[in-house]
Amino acid sequence: MSEAVTSIRLAGVGGQGILVASEVLCDVLLACGHDVKKSEIHGMAQRGGTVNSDVRFGKKVYSPVIPHGEVDVLVAFEQMEALRYLPSVKEGGVVVINAQRILPSAVASGKAAYPEDVVARVAQRAGTVISLDALSLAKDAGSLRSVNVCLLGVLSRFIAVEESVWEAVLTERFREKGLAANLKAFALGRAAE
Repeated sequence: MSEAVTSIRLAGVGGQGILVASEVLCDVLLACGHDVKKSEIHGMAQRGGTVNSDVRFGKKVYSPVIPHGEVDVLVAFEQMEALRYLPSVKEGGVVVINAQRILPSAVASGKAAYPEDVVARVAQRAGTVISLDALSLAKDAGSLRSVNVCLLGVLSRFIAVEESVWEAVLTERFREKGLAANLKAFALGRAAE
């Protein structure tokens, strides 16, 4: 196992399953023997506020706090979150962007405009940008609630963990409800271009 610490940030809006996704990610990494640290920020207690979860893993991790500009992989569950957290991504890092837009109140009320060039702006800093419609893929998988697992499927391509470990953790987590849809959403995300 490498001495390097890998830093991942999952960011989005309350109600998108970010915290569940970060728990699954941590369980996968722990199953592989990594030292894992996680922190969460809940912008508002209600749905609609900004939520992010930072996960750091490696042989030995001393803090869950990711130094500014050191995020290796950013998974933005909503487009604007990709821009919000872009400065935290290391030069040449990976950014996964869900094409879904959840309009903040200023945009919904007409006081501000939603940026149209999110992917282009992200590409100026990131080495790899993957933009996909995870909501449509989750629908194809059988559950709109599986967007988070679809995005974990994309993320899994950038972490050296066997697919079978991901599937075992997902099976344990969702065996009571939604297992088939979540496994399919994971596979669709993993295969997404």
